[in-house]
Amino acid sequence: MIETNALREKVLDLAIRGKLVPQDPNDEPSSVLLERIRAEKQRMVKDGKIKAKDIKNDTIIFKGEDNLHYEKFADGSIKCIED
Repeated sequence: MIETNALREKVLDLAIRGKLVPQDPNDEPSSVLLERIRAEKQRMVKDGKIKAKDIKNDTIIFKGEDNLHYEKFADGSIKCIED
């Protein structure tokens, strides 16, 4: 019998890796999409639709030169999130 938690973890892993559905090679990279979202949030602040305080804690996830993933915080600090 398959353990429920193991199955859940496997499905989540496959989803994160984009293996559950066929991938469209014409789709833009997630980094481009995230940059457009950041720009849209900035525009919404400028238009008064949201407040600057609502996005001040937004972070940026990126892959470093060492191929590890990092998170950059609003204060400029960076933390490795490969755990």
